[in-house]
Order: sequence, then C-alpha cells, then structure tokens
Amino acid sequence: MAESSQGQADAAMEAIVLAGGMGTRLRPVIADIPKPMAPVCGRPFLTYILGQLQSHGVQRVVLATGYRHEIVADYFGSSYGAMALSYAVETEPLGTGGGIKGGLELCSAQNVVIVNGDTFFAVDLAAMLAFHLTSRADITVALKEMVAFDRYGAVMLEGERIVAFHEKKKCTKGAINGGVYIVRKELFAGFELPERFSFEVDFLGKFLHSLNVIGFKSDGYFIDIGIPADYERAERECICLLP
Repeated sequence: MAESSQGQADAAMEAIVLAGGMGTRLRPVIADIPKPMAPVCGRPFLTYILGQLQSHGVQRVVLATGYRHEIVADYFGSSYGAMALSYAVETEPLGTGGGIKGGLELCSAQNVVIVNGDTFFAVDLAAMLAFHLTSRADITVALKEMVAFDRYGAVMLEGERIVAFHEKKKCTKGAINGGVYIVRKELFAGFELPERFSFEVDFLGKFLHSLNVIGFKSDGYFIDIGIPADYERAERECICLLP
C-alpha cells in the first residue's frame, strides 16, 4: 500500500526516461541508433521529451539506457538545460521493468515520474503528481482517450482505479495506457521479480489487484514513434512536441 504522502508534493521532481530501445521496426528509416535518438525535425526525439519534463518542473532525470548507450551519453552529457542527468546503463537488455528498477535505485524522491523514450504525451505532471499523492496510489498511469484503434490495449476503470489492462484489439473508443507513470520509489519492495522483466506484463498485469493503481486522464498531445508511419507523422507535427 502507498506510504503517507504528507509533504511529498513539495519534493523535487525526478523522472526516469526509458531510453534503451533498439528501434527495430524503425531500422528501415533511421540509422543504427537507439530509438529515442531518432531525428525529428533535425534533433533527437529524446530532446522533446526532456524539454517537456523540464517545462513541468522536473529537476533531475535518470536516463535508463542500453543499446548503444554511449550515443545518448555523448550527446546529452550530465545536464539538459537546468535539469541534471544521470544514467542507469544496462549491459544486457533487462526489459522495461528492469530499466525502471535500475533507475529507481538512482532516485531520491519518494515518488518518481516514468516516461517511455519513444513516446511523447503532453501530460500536466504537476497535476498528475498531486492526484497521485491525494489518491495514495502505488502507481498512477496517464490515460489517453482514443477512437478507432487497434495498436494499443484498452484500460478498464472502476471509478479512478484501474482494474484491467486488455490485450491489443480493435476498439471503437476507449482509454489507453499513455506510457507515463508516477510510482513510489519502493514500488518493487516485497515482490519476487527476475532481473529481466516487463513492467507492463510481469508486474502491472500480474500484481494489479495487489496494488493501488490509479488512472489519470489527459487530453494532451500523444504520439508513439515506434512504427514508421507514426515516426513520419512526428516529423510533420513536430510543432506539437515543443513545450
């Protein structure tokens, strides 16, 4: 269960960016680089994510890197604007769960923002954090309402609590997991987990009913560059990625 949130709203915001993806499906249209480094309007996609985090008051970011991690570190170094950057480097792929676990070990805040390095979702992070704390949530998931989709699984709610993550299928309308989370730093304490695991399948899916998992709906701009068609759309719509 969630710890007391009293006083946590005033703590410095920290974030983890999962930036270790290989970008296999993008390989035909980008060079052999980590997916978050795919160029969009002349600069790496990751810069837009960091810019959004900075605009919402995040002060420190842990970049969870893996595949060709040196490209990310050489480009960004130890800071982005006013934000301090550090690196949780995987020597072998550990999945999204392993990446988050390694990143949390480098964080000091009691509640940490997590974002995917290949997804931009313009969520009001301050409002999301306040909601997370008020709800005493273990995990708060940013949800995006969509229509006519089949690339994502729908999220089912009872009130504000998430009760199911459905498999990908054609849906006429529904809320999807937008890939932005706020989690307690000690989230994984007490759970038996392998070194390599999927946060979405092996943790959220398996332990959903043992946790207080809350949905935070946002109508902010959303794009996932994981497939060529959406990567090309990001190029056309890059003005939407600016803070």
